[in-house]
Amino acid sequence: MFKKLERTEKMNKPTEFDLIQQATAALVGHGLKVADAKRLRGTPADLGDAWLRIGRGKTTTEYLVETKGVVTPITLGAIIAQLRDRAAAAGKPALLVTRHVTPPVAAVLRDQGQQFVDAAGNAYLEGKDLLVIVTGQKPPEQRVIGQGDRADTANGIKILFALLCDPQLVAAPQRTIAATAGAALGAVPAVLRDLQGQGHLVDFRKRRRLNVTKKLLDEWAFAYARRLRPKTLRETYTTEVFDAWRTWKPDPTQVMWGGEPAAALLTDYLRPGILTFYTRQLPPRMKLDYRFVRTHGPTDQRVVEIRQPFWGETLPPGPKPGVVHPILIYADLLATRDGRCVDTARVLFDNYLARPLGLA
Repeated sequence: MFKKLERTEKMNKPTEFDLIQQATAALVGHGLKVADAKRLRGTPADLGDAWLRIGRGKTTTEYLVETKGVVTPITLGAIIAQLRDRAAAAGKPALLVTRHVTPPVAAVLRDQGQQFVDAAGNAYLEGKDLLVIVTGQKPPEQRVIGQGDRADTANGIKILFALLCDPQLVAAPQRTIAATAGAALGAVPAVLRDLQGQGHLVDFRKRRRLNVTKKLLDEWAFAYARRLRPKTLRETYTTEVFDAWRTWKPDPTQVMWGGEPAAALLTDYLRPGILTFYTRQLPPRMKLDYRFVRTHGPTDQRVVEIRQPFWGETLPPGPKPGVVHPILIYADLLATRDGRCVDTARVLFDNYLARPLGLA
């Protein structure tokens, strides 16, 4: 290596520093040189987890490093979107550092042009005079340690979703927050404390205020895809009138479009491959009118999926009748890990989320 890597104040979690050290050792094992790099002037201090200079011989590349303890197929979309934002803000390539990347996940990352390295030695780096592709290495043994982050639990995800949809809600009584989020009242104090400890919630003149950032939104989408979204899926159907979905007229008081069709209705930027509905009870008439046939085997294209709403009934509606809130559409798109959906998520953010969240 050029020099020994130093732990910085930015790497305040031991797991972040450990992952970077392990990934660095793997890169050195591949014959590369690795060193700390200085944060570029003009970039935010909290952008990424570290800066690294990686190369072979005299040719080096500076990377903004983002660590993720776990990367799975269902969280890939959120992670790739987050890393693209980091790279755009830094003006440098973003490097994903994680514990282990499986061959299928590695293939998606390569297809999306996202460079990575893991603690097992799997890597994809591509730059001037540099190409490293290693896959199939087994993950190192690891003792699982609970993090105790209440905002990453099912109740925490529900509460943060409600707060992101309506940032003014954070100043309301805790009972109101719980009812709006559809979460347990007892979970609210701990979640608010965690958000405050992470700098996402501040007290100003005895009034709580949510400090919304793009990173907070993406971290929520990541947690939602990993912990809560799989539990919302109730049923899947096929239909011979799939392509005529725009002519369907579900009752907006009972059924709401989500995911890809909701994004298509808002942006006109996507041709849906999966039709998503959020409903507490699918009206039997819809099954007859649209010729739904129940499926039982795994499938991920040209199906109708029925998902259970996880929020309270007083949550603010989406921008159009019968469409869920854009934050949920954004997260559902990222969870597909499909490149076209990730691109649509960016359009949706620019058009429907950036200004309301104060991120424009």
